[in-house]
Amino acid sequence: MTTQDVADKLVGLCRQGQFSEAISTLYHNDIVSIEPDGSPQKEARGLSAVQQKTEEFNNMVEEIHGMEVSDPLVADKFFSISMKLDITFKGAPRTNIEEICLYQVENGKITREEFFFTPMAPQ
Repeated sequence: MTTQDVADKLVGLCRQGQFSEAISTLYHNDIVSIEPDGSPQKEARGLSAVQQKTEEFNNMVEEIHGMEVSDPLVADKFFSISMKLDITFKGAPRTNIEEICLYQVENGKITREEFFFTPMAPQ
């Protein structure tokens, strides 16, 4: 798959809320995932670590009220998307999160992802 193919597939799965499916089918075994400073987990290395990080995030969520995923912007072996979430975390007020997600693709698989957003203050 080309970078554009991977980007389009990821966006389609994310828009359907199928994040686990996206990770299991599009991510490389040696994926590196980077979150901004102040996030609960700054870095995850390897497919199982990223899957676990996603599961931990899902366990913190009370309800997702809405989500918007942009079309991808592709250049060479990189692509970015913006994502907006209207979300309620367990024990926290409803909030909106806006982030830029940057991905690197090698041989048809995502090998690196990095998220840019302002982390919520601890409750």
